Amino acid sequence: MPASPKRSFCGRSEARPLHPTHIRPHTMSLYSCLSIVAIDLLWTGIGMTKRKHQLLTESERGQILAIPTDRDHLARLYTFEPADIEIIGARRERRNRLGVALQLALLRHPGIALAQLIRDRGAIPHDLAAFVAEQLGLRVTDLADYAARDQTMTDHARELAARLGLRGPTRADIPFMIEAAAKTAWATDKGMTIASGVVTALREARILLPSISTIERASSAGRARARKQAAYALIADLSTEQVQALDQLFDDAGGMSQLAFLKTIPVAAKPDHIRQILDRLRQVRKIGISREVAGRIHADRLRQYVTEGRASPAYMTERYIPSRRRATLVAFLLDLEERLTDSALEMADKLIGSIFTRAKNAQTRNYATTSKNVARLMLIFRRTIDTLTDAVDTGEDPIEALDASVGWNTLLRARPEVATIAETASLDPLTVAADRYATLRKFAPDLLEALQFRAGKGSAKTIAAIEILRTLNKSGKRDLPSDAPMPFRKEWRKIVVGDDGKINRRLWEIATIAHLRNKLRSGDVWVERSAGYRRFDSYLLSVPKAKPIVSALGLPPTAGEWLEQRGRELDWRLKKFAQRLKRDALEGVRYRDARLQISPVRAIATPDAEALADRLDAMMPRIRITELLHEVARETGFLAAFTNLRTGEPCPNENALLATILADATNLGLSRMAAASQGVTRDQLLWTHDAYIRDDSYRAALAVLINAHHRLPFSRVWGDGTTSSSDGQFFRGAKRGASGGDINARYGVDHGFSFYTHNSDQRAPYHVNVISAATHEAPYVLDGLTSHGTDLKIAEHYTDTGGATDHVFALCAMLGFRFCPRLRDFPDRRLATIAPVAAYPSLTPLLGKRIRSDIIAEQWDDVLRLVGSIKAGHVAPSVMLRKLAAYERQLQLDVALQEIGKIERTLFMLDWLENPDLRRRCHAGLNNSEQRHALTQAIYTFRQGRIIDRSHEAQKYRASGLNLVIAAIVYWNTIYMDAAAQHLRSTSVAVPDDLLAHTSPVGWEHIAFSGDFLWDRAAASNGRKALNLPPDSRVA
Repeated sequence: MPASPKRSFCGRSEARPLHPTHIRPHTMSLYSCLSIVAIDLLWTGIGMTKRKHQLLTESERGQILAIPTDRDHLARLYTFEPADIEIIGARRERRNRLGVALQLALLRHPGIALAQLIRDRGAIPHDLAAFVAEQLGLRVTDLADYAARDQTMTDHARELAARLGLRGPTRADIPFMIEAAAKTAWATDKGMTIASGVVTALREARILLPSISTIERASSAGRARARKQAAYALIADLSTEQVQALDQLFDDAGGMSQLAFLKTIPVAAKPDHIRQILDRLRQVRKIGISREVAGRIHADRLRQYVTEGRASPAYMTERYIPSRRRATLVAFLLDLEERLTDSALEMADKLIGSIFTRAKNAQTRNYATTSKNVARLMLIFRRTIDTLTDAVDTGEDPIEALDASVGWNTLLRARPEVATIAETASLDPLTVAADRYATLRKFAPDLLEALQFRAGKGSAKTIAAIEILRTLNKSGKRDLPSDAPMPFRKEWRKIVVGDDGKINRRLWEIATIAHLRNKLRSGDVWVERSAGYRRFDSYLLSVPKAKPIVSALGLPPTAGEWLEQRGRELDWRLKKFAQRLKRDALEGVRYRDARLQISPVRAIATPDAEALADRLDAMMPRIRITELLHEVARETGFLAAFTNLRTGEPCPNENALLATILADATNLGLSRMAAASQGVTRDQLLWTHDAYIRDDSYRAALAVLINAHHRLPFSRVWGDGTTSSSDGQFFRGAKRGASGGDINARYGVDHGFSFYTHNSDQRAPYHVNVISAATHEAPYVLDGLTSHGTDLKIAEHYTDTGGATDHVFALCAMLGFRFCPRLRDFPDRRLATIAPVAAYPSLTPLLGKRIRSDIIAEQWDDVLRLVGSIKAGHVAPSVMLRKLAAYERQLQLDVALQEIGKIERTLFMLDWLENPDLRRRCHAGLNNSEQRHALTQAIYTFRQGRIIDRSHEAQKYRASGLNLVIAAIVYWNTIYMDAAAQHLRSTSVAVPDDLLAHTSPVGWEHIAFSGDFLWDRAAASNGRKALNLPPDSRVA
């Protein structure tokens, strides 16, 4: 058969509709075709040259036609029904019965003939053959003669395919496969997802699967078509002027292109930087890209364009073909407009906050300077009270007694001092903040003029105040209208209006801007074309969309049902607890003087466990971190997650990629890593970082490592991956200032950041977030639980007090997690009741206010919307919790969530008091975090462990690189601890699992982190290392 033109497979160059009516696959009887194997061989060779880039990794190719090996999956896919047994039993010879049975199984799943399986794999999977043979009472060896007869296999395949209504693939099915790939690729560039879409389409059309290479090439062609169609959709309506403006972004004037200039967004919170950001925003808006074009392509596809536009240097973007280049710029500019808007608002938020923080600090300092006078005046005050008391008791004239004892003139001289100190102590920070009015004026007028603020009816006064400010700024007038709105809190209104009834412009403006800041934080006021300052309701799914999600979580549709169920449980638990408390029958818990006393949890450590841990540690091979990373990469394939931003290909230079990751993990940086390395150059590291390092790549690679570790049998000695803990670790910033982080008194006076990390009970870190040191940790607890993307099924989670709020209790329970914080102030927390407090007389000192069930019922629909939105990944939990906390007046949804949290916290507290095992589990889980902190300090050592990166993205790369390297160490240690334990057992040494549970795979004494990084030598070492055994115990 002559080879058809190349374009027959690669698709036409012109754009075609992506969603046409269903293409009907070519129908042809299996009998009119060549054998399935022959057709597949022919199809693979139709006018196709080997492609330069591969769509699938080797691992992914294996997954497409994967045959399960575990018993459960084999049973679900390959258990024969009586009708199947009848077809199989019609064959006389044992080999034919087993062969036909295997053909029948494979045609159903994965949808290939036995001959194709043998051709691709070279052999029939033993697990499958054994499972099929077992059902028929046959032996696997009966298959040997059958597999040697090609014609018999082909004839049987034809016959069985006809019975099942299947047919073989033909050349005419190529357009159908490409179109199926294009439909899937409309939303993604991921090769595995696209290839799976092709396989699904073939199965639905009752067509047997061709070879992997054919599926891959059809998928690649479909992806190319989807890319062209998406690009066309984005640029189709651009005017000539807009096209010119996009092309001119690459003009290099003054050593930097306009595109590169727009990408460099200042990060330090300074008034000048806000103006620079707003200048960039005006340039972006001038091009006039309509927001409507974003809706013409799939959101995930748009996100890919945005990611590419962000990460690709300007010179690389300029090299794209015109359609792709302009489409990338359109998506990038739409995203950039939002990011510039958010950056300006975030910077303004910090500056406004700093104005009030400095005002409070100044007030504190001023008051501190009066401490000596306060002490002196307090002594006078005490003597005055004592004198007046004695005079009343003795009947003496109080004025004469006071003059004799204290001195009337002394009191009169103290009067102005008392007034001054009282005024200093009671002075509102707003008044002190007015001293920094000039700082506010450096950025506020430009910010208000550049952004469009919107609000609901409840915040109409805020918008009106903003409009008055705009008008005054434009006109240059100073005086406010007498009826100027005052949307801020009541206390400030009294300060803003002077004794003469006039409004103080300076105080009114500062109060209005500070009020606007709070409204923006909560979402009561929002900004057009912003990602982080949207309308509050826009973060939530609609009720119809949230309903099936919360239903799957087992939540009832009405608050009444939930309250009834929780009410019964809470009532029963409280009464049971009261009885046990009265009998003093709670282990480690005492009730004395109306207060609970809980014995601290003691670490359980036995000499035998410590001795075993020391023995295992001594047997660990000595290894350099470069060798360790290469070995783990070979075993797990985690480097395949770092794909090229443009082509989707894995990185061909593993040395450069691992060096880039280690540069992030150690805080060494690319230049210093190159200088300390052999086998990689600085240019290679820079290119690798730009092309392959992204937040999603780090997350995908971490998921690969965590899943690989989770599958290791030895990892189960520490846990089954269903519990975890999270904690923050402080890192100092490089310097004081807006880009150096914030101060948390818990960590001293240094500015800095916190890496908030989630660790599983198997000791692997499965999620990390970079947060300000001054930020409350609680909102980020759920981020890790809901978006880690691994195979872990976390059911129970531990934190310390910093991660615990009633809101987190509520959301964890409703999302299906058991939240178990170690509460430092446990005895001070009150138990909640749904029934009247009087129903539990013996617990009265421990009880708080009764739950406001009416608020829960009133807000139940919105609570479900919030839970559904978080579960669906529509919004991060931390975003919503921070917005709820930002409301000046507590939102009813916030109140309802808090009331639900009180119920769940009460149930947890009862569990904690009644279950000492829970207390021990929580304590052990948090100790795991402490062990990880020690390893972190050993790795993240360069630059004195300070975070010098100014952008949040770069800081996140540091944290992600560090987390990935720790996960690799945990994986490697687990492998060799398993080998060490097996060796000990082979020498008749008892190694019980209950002792192994007290060991840990986060040790690092055997790992060399510093020195020269010899990447070529590390890459050349193959296989696993030998255990570090004494010479007389090594096995030849």
